[in-house]
Amino acid sequence: MQDRFIKCIAQLPKPLSDALIPLLNADFAGHIDAQQLGMLTTKSQLEESELLLALLPIAAALAKPPISEFHVGAIAKGKSGDIYMGANLELSGEALFHSVHAEQSAISHAWLSGETQILDVVVNFSPCGHCRQFMNEMVEGQKVVIHLPEQKAQPLAHYLPYAFGPSDLNITEPLLSKQQHELSLDSSDPMIIEALDHASLSYAPYSNSYAAVVLETKDGATYCGRYAENAAFNPSMLPMQMALSTMTRHNREFTEINRAVLIESAQGKISLVGATMDALHAVAAVELEHIVIDPA
Repeated sequence: MQDRFIKCIAQLPKPLSDALIPLLNADFAGHIDAQQLGMLTTKSQLEESELLLALLPIAAALAKPPISEFHVGAIAKGKSGDIYMGANLELSGEALFHSVHAEQSAISHAWLSGETQILDVVVNFSPCGHCRQFMNEMVEGQKVVIHLPEQKAQPLAHYLPYAFGPSDLNITEPLLSKQQHELSLDSSDPMIIEALDHASLSYAPYSNSYAAVVLETKDGATYCGRYAENAAFNPSMLPMQMALSTMTRHNREFTEINRAVLIESAQGKISLVGATMDALHAVAAVELEHIVIDPA
């Protein structure tokens, strides 16, 4: 079992902890598939909603908050039945806009894993306005059910009434809907190909700035992030923040970064290169490879 889970596993009911410990191996990064979730439900003898709330200490253990020292964990349940954990991330000494909120982390985890709809979000503290707005960008976002400890589960519409979202800006394919933007680049570099694939799946209906980041560690592993815009603009999630969140979930240190690539479309109304370089230089002594491409 990974060291970061030792303290929180003691907070769980013993039948649950006994069933969960084998899953918390070196490769665990917060994903529990539907079959594993069913096994945990059976062995813990908890209702699924109770189980997800009980798992929040595990999600919170994924957090890296050197500024606030406030650990927030979130779990997103996808339409597939799988669950995806996320946690808050802060970059030490850097501007707060670089932070990733737990709900953003969990939702991006699900999105990167191929989910096309989130049904439930479970979190250990009430979602802030930033996260409510971010969740509202998703497919049927107002219907997403929010679960909090010792509170009645309510749809996002309860927490964000009179919402402003993608439909107000005539967007008919919101965040998590299947999208494929035609981007082309002639390269045999596997890392650049991976970044291109993720940029083509990014969500940027307001700026058309389709973009992705791939980070490579010294052992050759790669961690990616895609751009996820928001109708209110500020809750948009930058690809670098998503990639760093992905690394953190996988229990990797930023000092292990050996290479970093940002790909973005030349047709976008904005560029993410400045913010991306700022975040990268805050965590690793690596120069950013910036590639701008034309649509296919």
